[in-house]
Amino acid sequence: MSSARIGVRDGLVGVGVAAILLITGLSADRSGTALDPLGFALLIAGGLALTARRRAPVAVLILTGACAVGYRAAGFEVFAVAYLVAVYGAVRAGRRTTAIVVSVVVLAALPAAAVASGLPLGEAFVQARGVLELAWLIAAGAAGEALRQAERRADEAERTREEVALRRAGEERLHIARELHDSLTHQISVIKIQSEAVVHVAQKRGEPVPEALLAIRDAGREAARDLRATLEALRDDGGAMPHGLDQVPDLVRRARASGLESSLTIEGSPTGVPVAVDRAAYRIVQESLTNIARHAAATTATVHLEYRADVVIVRVDDDGTATARSTPMPGVGLLGMRERVTALGGRLSAGARDEGGFTVHAELPVARRS
Repeated sequence: MSSARIGVRDGLVGVGVAAILLITGLSADRSGTALDPLGFALLIAGGLALTARRRAPVAVLILTGACAVGYRAAGFEVFAVAYLVAVYGAVRAGRRTTAIVVSVVVLAALPAAAVASGLPLGEAFVQARGVLELAWLIAAGAAGEALRQAERRADEAERTREEVALRRAGEERLHIARELHDSLTHQISVIKIQSEAVVHVAQKRGEPVPEALLAIRDAGREAARDLRATLEALRDDGGAMPHGLDQVPDLVRRARASGLESSLTIEGSPTGVPVAVDRAAYRIVQESLTNIARHAAATTATVHLEYRADVVIVRVDDDGTATARSTPMPGVGLLGMRERVTALGGRLSAGARDEGGFTVHAELPVARRS
């Protein structure tokens, strides 16, 4: 469920409870009327406080407890519905000890509040029970704890499924890498070596080398490099030491060493970035710089990483020959980037700029979506 829908639902709960308390207060007999405006204000405040019970469960717990004690002191014998909901929310949020301590204080304060409203001590204890029954209090806490345990077990089950899926994906990558190595590496090596040997012999003899043969040699070299990079990527993703954002500076240094004037800027701190996002961001930078070196005819490239609370932004720009009118068809590299980003629930845009050059912009969420 989205945060907006959760906020609307909490708001409706808070307004509904406030309305119930107000109606109950209007229809209840009270021991006095001098503090009626304050009592009604406390009834409404106790209900409306529930709108923030997910964001600040402890504060809401204390506030609703204080409101219950306050309107009892004002002479309102109204059941503490808002406080029970707050106890449920606090326990569900994992604040069980705090809920117990605050509840003990509220249970002790209610008789004193009843005495302050002008009741005899014996009747004060009786009416305090009418405001907050211990059995209902225990039931609210038990319900919150039960749901918290259920959510924890569901999270653990989800993590287990994700771990199994990642392990199977890693095993499949290694299997594909072995198949590619066994089936293609030898054949491509033979093509490359034989064509290079023929070109070398022809050049040594001073004979003209056919353009088709040179094309075969160059294609063999390129295919060998691509296959080697693919095998390394497949094995790396399934290995114990995967590449990540901390190695992006190495990518930029290697690009600079190859003759491409490259720079890196970083905003924010990479704290709490999930492993999948870490790897995907690295691959986006790696593939972007590779594409620039091979296809863009660029002289400069800039890499920008920005760490926000909920998203990691990756942007790679170049000053190559691409223009908005000559944007090439997306290749395998761009498709692979898009698949990685989409699988993580992020967004990717890649295309030529009006002023020239190419931009890859990715936004990778770092928090699980509700």
